[in-house]
Amino acid sequence: MLLVAAAASLVVGGGSVDVGPVWRVLTGDGDPYMEMVLAGRVPRLLTGAVVGAALAVSGVLIQGVTRNPLGEPGLLGVTMGASASVVTVTALLGAATGQMLVLAALPGAVVAVLISYLLGRRAGGSSVVPLVLAGAVVSAVLGAYVQSMTLLRPAVFDSYRHWVVGSLIGASPETLVTVLPAIVLGLLLALACGSGLNSLTLGEEVAVSLGAPVARVRLGAIAAATLLAAAATAAVGPIAFVGLAVPHVVRALVGADHRVQIPVAVLLGAALLVAADVVARLVAWPQEVMVGTVTAFVGAPFLLAAVRRGRVTA
Repeated sequence: MLLVAAAASLVVGGGSVDVGPVWRVLTGDGDPYMEMVLAGRVPRLLTGAVVGAALAVSGVLIQGVTRNPLGEPGLLGVTMGASASVVTVTALLGAATGQMLVLAALPGAVVAVLISYLLGRRAGGSSVVPLVLAGAVVSAVLGAYVQSMTLLRPAVFDSYRHWVVGSLIGASPETLVTVLPAIVLGLLLALACGSGLNSLTLGEEVAVSLGAPVARVRLGAIAAATLLAAAATAAVGPIAFVGLAVPHVVRALVGADHRVQIPVAVLLGAALLVAADVVARLVAWPQEVMVGTVTAFVGAPFLLAAVRRGRVTA
């Protein structure tokens, strides 16, 4: 699926091209026009694949830690933290684009999750329920702040509305390079937490009896999910549904072992977002739709098929 979606991403667009010229450019023997076309499409493809993989793995981790089938990366305040940071920077410095948006959104998302974690830990110790509630409270407060700023400052709203939908239009290598270290670190940390998450799915008491370091596994998984979701959101804006749907489909395909779920989620999340981006280019041709508005339509059939077969589990 990922290979097919990647090939379509390179060939299909505002000016669709044949596979032959694309292949010649990739092998170093193409004409200048095709090189110019691919110079815009290759970064977009790579950014979509990396962001999709990050959101999917983040969703796997959040659902594993909270044991909540409706868990997704925004549950702990990632999305609203990034949004509040972007709005603040825009209000203070004017319209932000490219790397400035990334550098604004990334720390805001991390700080929001950190506040949620500290509030939840203080309220309920090692329990995960206060953490989720704290995330909801932080998201609500930040959401009110974002809404107030966008209503009071039209210039902020005009800049924010393009980012908040989520789009791969104008994706650049510089943006990808900026967020890639956080995503790589998040993926490595996620893989390290796989075995511990398997123990957590059996319940905290059973996990402790098996010798699993519950607090350390939970903290590591939350940190990994935060890095992945924050970097992805900072790069392209909030992308809905990927982090919610992909974990369900992955479980239906490979079972409950997080050590297998994580690498499969990387591939499936990347394929889903790249495919959604291809649809976004075609559905309103010759204009483009933001990929954030398409992901639900692309991802919903996978989730609905799994639900109808009775294979979606918490």
